[in-house]
This record gives sequence, structure tokens and C-alpha cells, in this order.
Amino acid sequence: MSDLVEQPGQYDGIPDSEYHADRGSLSSSGARKLLPPSTPFQFKWERDNPRTETKDYFDLGHAAHTLVLGEGAEIVELEFDAWTTKASKEARDKVWAEGKTPLLSKDFRKVHEMAAAIKQHPLAEALFSSGVAERSLYYRDVETGVMLRARPDWLPTQGRGRLIITDYKTAASSDPSKFGKSAGDFGYHQQDAWYRDAAIALGLDDDPAFVFVVQQKEAPYTVSIVELDRDAVNLGRRLNRAAIDLYAKCEANNHWPGWGDEPHLVSLPSYVHYKAEEILSNV
Repeated sequence: MSDLVEQPGQYDGIPDSEYHADRGSLSSSGARKLLPPSTPFQFKWERDNPRTETKDYFDLGHAAHTLVLGEGAEIVELEFDAWTTKASKEARDKVWAEGKTPLLSKDFRKVHEMAAAIKQHPLAEALFSSGVAERSLYYRDVETGVMLRARPDWLPTQGRGRLIITDYKTAASSDPSKFGKSAGDFGYHQQDAWYRDAAIALGLDDDPAFVFVVQQKEAPYTVSIVELDRDAVNLGRRLNRAAIDLYAKCEANNHWPGWGDEPHLVSLPSYVHYKAEEILSNV
């Protein structure tokens, strides 16, 4: 196993593919993969078998990030209505092979409209106005010595005020009232705490803020700015601690457990019982 980065610090210019293939450090997404509903076995398998297949349903989100952040693979418009013909698939595959992002014309227009909508939102535009995109942060965990890494979407140019780390999310809805569920489902509270702690460890700020710029993927591409509350961040930090300790233990013992060798006794969800009782009462 070789480390991509051996010394703590801030690094620019690390290609996205190399950053995500780094096997010598633990990222926020890796930490989440170690814990249920996943397992260390699943984490190690994915680390040893990095995904190389590009999925076109990710391309729109990647392209939006590129336009908003000014960092990422070149976007190439392909003038097809859909990826259904042999010619369209061959053209798409050729762009992928070149390390670029292929988009249908309709999606090419869409991501430019999304980027324009970000600029029309006063706070979102201000958050992305001065700084650097996708800077890689590396530091060692004090308790285990494990190298940790983080790659914030946006780090602002440091001034006298509080550091505000910004993460850009595209979603089916930008309704702030729905974000809590998404945060819980995808572990955004862990990402939040992970990135704050990286900034603290590297001396960027002793109490950084972390905000999500959430944009709806369909017109009118509405934008909301969301910050998770302190309880959410603290919970994320506790889960991160458990993941780092588990990673260190697995590495030390070269043992990456799955769900164990013993059978599991499983109960039905309560709604199944409720539905059954309702059926039985009407028979």
C-alpha cells in the first residue's frame, strides 16, 4: 500500500481520480462506508476494486460542479436527443475515454442555467466568490496516527472573519425542510464534522463553519443555504470517531469483518405488524 500524500498539509492539483484512489488515508466517504449499513469488508473490497465505469446519470451533477466551482473535467456537448443510438453511445464513450464529461444538448443547456441561477442567488454567489475549489487537506489523527483526508468543494480566501467551508449539492428538491432527511440518509452530518475537523487540525480556523448550497436539478433551479445544527455535527463527529478507530483496528489486524459468521435473528418492521393486524381485524 502506498500513500498518495505522506505529509500533512494542503495540496492543490491532485487529480480527482488519484485522490479517490488513495489507499494510504481515510476519507469522509470511506469512514461512512466502514459503518452500518455497510461493513469494513465492503469498504476494503471497494478500495481494492475501484470503480472505473462512468455512469451518465452522474455526469449532470459533475458538470454542474465544474461550472459552479470552476474546477473539474471539461464538459463536451454532444448533439443527440438521448443515448439510445449506436452513434450517440460511441460519441459518449469517446468523450469518457478522454477524461471529459459528455452531455446531451438539453443537459448542456441545463447545467449552464443551473450555474447562472447560483450567480443570481446573493449569498450563494458570495460564498463562491473568492477562494479555491477542491483543495485536498491531509492530517494525522492524534489518537490513532491514521492519515485522514478531506476535499472541500470550496475553501474561501482566508481573511479576518470565520472560515466558512462550502459544499455544493444538487438534489431533486432544494426545500430546506427536506434536507435533514437527506443528510441523515447520506451521512452529510459526518461529512460536515469531518471537514470542520480537517480545517481545525491544519490550523485554518479553530471553529470553522460549514454550509451546504443546495440546488434543485430541475427548473427553476432554486437554491437554498443550509447549515446543520450543533447536535447533528456532534453526532457526525462521534460516528467519525468510531469509524477512524475501526479503520485503525482493521488495518492493524488485517481483518475486515462483514456481517459475521453466525445467523442473525431478525424482526419484522412494526408497520408490517400494524398492517397485518388491520387485515386480520377485517377478515
